[in-house]
Amino acid sequence: MIEAMNNLDLNLLGALDALLSAGSVTGAARKLSLSSSAMSRTLTRLRTVTGDPLLVRAGRGLVPTPRAIEMRDVVHRLARDVRAVLAPQAGEIDIAQIDRIFTIRAGEGFVEMFSAPLVTAILASAPRARLRFAPKPDKNAEPLREGQIDLEIGVLGGFAPELRTRLIFRDRFVGAARAGHPVLANTVTPESYAACRHVAASRRGVFTGPVDDAFAELGLHRETVVVVPGFSDALRIARRSDLIALVPGSCFKSNDPGLDGISQFQLPVQTPEIAVLAMWHPRMDADPVHRWLRGTVIDVCHQVVAEG
Repeated sequence: MIEAMNNLDLNLLGALDALLSAGSVTGAARKLSLSSSAMSRTLTRLRTVTGDPLLVRAGRGLVPTPRAIEMRDVVHRLARDVRAVLAPQAGEIDIAQIDRIFTIRAGEGFVEMFSAPLVTAILASAPRARLRFAPKPDKNAEPLREGQIDLEIGVLGGFAPELRTRLIFRDRFVGAARAGHPVLANTVTPESYAACRHVAASRRGVFTGPVDDAFAELGLHRETVVVVPGFSDALRIARRSDLIALVPGSCFKSNDPGLDGISQFQLPVQTPEIAVLAMWHPRMDADPVHRWLRGTVIDVCHQVVAEG
């Protein structure tokens, strides 16, 4: 049985549908753009495969056997479904009829800055869609591979190499201190910055980051006394203490009232640029709905950054 299924020729299904619909070899041949002799040979194969004559001579024409009559509607439905499955996916979609849950995994900073305009743009075009912003505890690519999330927002480091990416915006780290902090009284130098105590944001709980590498080259060391999971947490602590926070500059582009009373400043050392990307699994490349989703997300983010 398994060997028979492995050797099954799906072309026979379309030929059988044509024969049972037309009720003649000539009609089926015309429908499939084949010669009558080729269609006759195909009917012979179908008789062998099904174990039934299917169409038998009656005067000058052919009539279906009881088995052929019994399977005619089923064969037609199966042939139609196979054609639908194997046909190229239509490029045009009715966006207003999209009824799907989209899951976007991103850090809290991205959600604070972009979620409101994204919700507005997506629901304006696809009112039946639903959005889920999922937390981002790590850089594990399995949720993308398994289809648990549709789009990942973040930096590429540590992700699976097969992922597709598009740049959303470029960012850089800045310093953040409460208004009136002594470090802001003068131009911030490597020495004055290193002399302060610091709060760092790290999902992995580490006390050092890219700025520490830059300071090490100058023979300087900064003292990080607090580590928190997210940049918002670091800003909240810096606002109410003398600790200095290290955060992406985009944190200051949101309308978060928690930024009141806190100032940003350029770091006195160079740190690597941050490339914020949209990432998805290649199996979603050809899906027109996903293509619309990621295009909308990228366009909205570009617009927000440009306006900011």
